[in-house]
Amino acid sequence: MNDKQFLLPQRHREDKDGSAQKKIMLNRRDLLRTAAGAVAMSAASYAQVPGANDRINLGVIGCGGRGLRVMQIFQKNAAIRVSGVCDIWGRRIEEARHKAPGSSGFADHRKLLEMNDLDVILIGTPDHWHAQIAIDAISAGKDVYIEKPLTLRIEEGPEIVKAARVNKRICQVGMQQRSGHHYLRAKQEYMGTGKLGKIMLTRTWWNGNRAHLRKAPAALATKPADLDWARYLGPLKWRDYDPQQYYNFRAYLDFGGGLVTDLFAHWIDVIHMFIGEEIPRSAVAAGGIYQYKDGRTAPDTINVLLEYPGEWTATFEATLAPGTRGSGVELIGTEGRLLIDRRHFEFQSAETGASPVIVKAQGNLTEDHVENFLKCVHTRRLPTGDVLIGHRSAQACHLGNLAYLQKRRLQFDPIREEILPL
Repeated sequence: MNDKQFLLPQRHREDKDGSAQKKIMLNRRDLLRTAAGAVAMSAASYAQVPGANDRINLGVIGCGGRGLRVMQIFQKNAAIRVSGVCDIWGRRIEEARHKAPGSSGFADHRKLLEMNDLDVILIGTPDHWHAQIAIDAISAGKDVYIEKPLTLRIEEGPEIVKAARVNKRICQVGMQQRSGHHYLRAKQEYMGTGKLGKIMLTRTWWNGNRAHLRKAPAALATKPADLDWARYLGPLKWRDYDPQQYYNFRAYLDFGGGLVTDLFAHWIDVIHMFIGEEIPRSAVAAGGIYQYKDGRTAPDTINVLLEYPGEWTATFEATLAPGTRGSGVELIGTEGRLLIDRRHFEFQSAETGASPVIVKAQGNLTEDHVENFLKCVHTRRLPTGDVLIGHRSAQACHLGNLAYLQKRRLQFDPIREEILPL
C-alpha cells in the first residue's frame, strides 16, 4: 500500500441497494454533542436492554487467537451465551464452536448479524475489516466490543462514532488499560494533584514484540480449501493467496498499521487518559524496514513524535531487533516522574533523596474491561473505552504512520480534526 492509499478518504460508501452515500465527517463539537445526548435512557427503554433479564447472546466475528481468548473471557460471565461465531477459515469456525457448544457457524458476518437473538458482537478480525463490520453490527442494533485499533484509516473513525451515537449503541474499544486498577489508581493519585508538576514530556516504548515476526504454519503453505481468501481481502485490491499476509497481517500496511497502531495505540491512550488531552497538533516520524526484509510493508523499527496544544510531547519507539525488549509509559514533569506498564507503576519525586513509590498491578486488564462493557450494556452509560476515545487514540497513531509514509511533519487542526495542507 502506498501513502496515497493510506491517506485518501472513501468519498462514498455503497449501501445495501447499491446507492452511494456521501461521507459525513463529524467534527469534534458534533461528536461531543451527540455523545452527551446518547447517555440518557428512559426506564421504559431500559426494560428492553439486552441482558436486563440476565441473558446476553454474544456473536463473535473473527475467531483467531485473540478473538477466542476474549470470547472465553466473556464466557466467564454466567449471563453470556455464545450464539454464533464467524470466520473466513472453516477450521477456526469449528474451533470456536467447540469452545461454544450449541453456537451456529458462519463464513460471512452479514449472515451472523441476521440472527434475531444476538445482543452483543465481539469483533476480533484484522484491522481492515473493523470499520465495515462495526458499522454493520451497530446498524443492526447490536452493542459492540471491538479490538483495537478501532480503524485502519484515519477517516473511518468519525463514521463509526456517528453510527454508535445515532443508533444509541454501546461500543467498547479493546484498550484495556482504561479499566485497569493500577492505571486508575495512578491517574487518581498523580494526575491533577500537582505531584508531577507541569508535564512536558511523555515517552513510550514497546520493543522486541515477537508477534510481528510470526511465520505461517505448514498447514497454511497452500491455501486450505475451507479458507475464503477473497472474503479475507474484502475491501482491499486483489492479490494472490499469501500465507504471510493472512497469518501475520500486522506486518502489512494494507491490513494493519504495524507497530504503531498495534502497540502505540495502547500507550498513547494511557497518556490521553492521564493528561486529558487527546488530539495532537503535529506529528513526525522516521523508521524503516532495516532487518526483516521478508516482504513486509510495515517498518520493523520506528520512532514517532507527537506534539499537543497543551505544550507537551509524546514519543513512541519500537524495534523488532531482539537486542532489547520491554514496554512502558513515562510521564515527566517539573516535580516528578511517573512510570507505568502492565505490571506496576512507579513514582519518583524530583526532590533530592526522595524514595520511589512502587505499586504492583492487580486483576486482569481484559477481564476488567469486558466487565465494564457488560455493565454498560445494562446501564447504557458510556464505557471506559468508548468509541470516541478509541477513535482519538487510533487517530494519533494514524498521524504517526502518515508522517512516516509521507516523510514530512504533519500539521493537524485539533478543532476540525483535519490534516492541514502543505
